[in-house]
Amino acid sequence: MQTQQEAVTHSNCRTHRTGEFFRKLSPAALADLTSIRIPQSYEAGEILFSETLETTGVFLIREGIVRLSMNSSDGKRLSLRVARAGEVLGLSSALFGTKCETTAETLSSAKITHFSGSEFRDFLMRHPEVYKLVTEEVCLQYTMACEQLRTVGLSSSAPEKLARLLLEMSENGQTTENGTRFRFLLTHEQIGEFIGASRETVTRTFGAFKLRRLVAMNGSTLTISNRRALESYARG
Repeated sequence: MQTQQEAVTHSNCRTHRTGEFFRKLSPAALADLTSIRIPQSYEAGEILFSETLETTGVFLIREGIVRLSMNSSDGKRLSLRVARAGEVLGLSSALFGTKCETTAETLSSAKITHFSGSEFRDFLMRHPEVYKLVTEEVCLQYTMACEQLRTVGLSSSAPEKLARLLLEMSENGQTTENGTRFRFLLTHEQIGEFIGASRETVTRTFGAFKLRRLVAMNGSTLTISNRRALESYARG
């Protein structure tokens, strides 16, 4: 049985997930929103919106995963998080008419519903009770961004940062007799953009985790074989 201390430790190794927004909508509000637009198909590598550019609206992920990142003028990229099915992106920019603060790029094939800012604001006028959910979602996404920046800026080692990322990515994984299994599509270069490390450092650290049998890879499926040990790395 998991002790209270272990539960607290595990909580500290995970980024709190969004995705509750649409599950909290009333049946009437959900029916109204999904009737406005139908989902569109996207291939991996497509840009939904880009930082510093004008907003193009709100995006609801129905299937697939999307990376949110920030880029410097010299081409360096910091990946903030991966958004999954059920999450809504672009809220603050669409609501306040500001430029996008991040870049959203599909990491896999995806189905996404795109609402213009005016369409989403009209929806909120028809269902004013949803404003509270929107506020909660914007605050949660801000908290998640802060957690990622804290991990990159304050974690002392690459193993600590990589362990935190893998634990966070496994949140919706499948529990098997061999450990927690989940689909893992990030390249070593992309992992480096999440944890602020070079591709070579990621490859070396990943290799050490495999050698110690903390994780195992089979194609695009990653299994955390020894979660307790990985959590120990994540604590630093």
